[in-house]
Amino acid sequence: MNIYKPAGFWIRLGASLLDYIIVSVPLLLIYWLITGKDPNDSMFISLIVLLYSILLPVFWNGYLIGKRICGIRIVKKDGSQVSLLTMFLRVIVAGLVYGITFGLGLIASLILIGVREDKRTLHDLIAGTYVTYAPPGEEELYTDEQIRKSE
Repeated sequence: MNIYKPAGFWIRLGASLLDYIIVSVPLLLIYWLITGKDPNDSMFISLIVLLYSILLPVFWNGYLIGKRICGIRIVKKDGSQVSLLTMFLRVIVAGLVYGITFGLGLIASLILIGVREDKRTLHDLIAGTYVTYAPPGEEELYTDEQIRKSE
């Protein structure tokens, strides 16, 4: 396993904030304007954000909008494209772990990203992923070069 150009805490936090501003805030405002109800009580908004988090990286080379702006993306630990199962594990299962542990899993993730050389968090470990600066295809070239050097 070659972790190539891992992204650290601050860039990942920035990408998450951008996603919230670009995706969630407009959804919340549109919902509130159309229904007049509190969008925080809406399962509809939660479902859209959940589907966005799972499906977009599968169809867009590991990018979410915020990650694309920041130049980072999610890949499997072997550098290949994420799958639907991978993203399900990363978003749903990891979210359940964070909820069941009452946020202690999230604190563990913050510690992991700070101390691990590969910058993998708990949800990365669960799903077998990492976040990288490498654009699509670059990590495969790196892996091929490493294989050639070892021969």
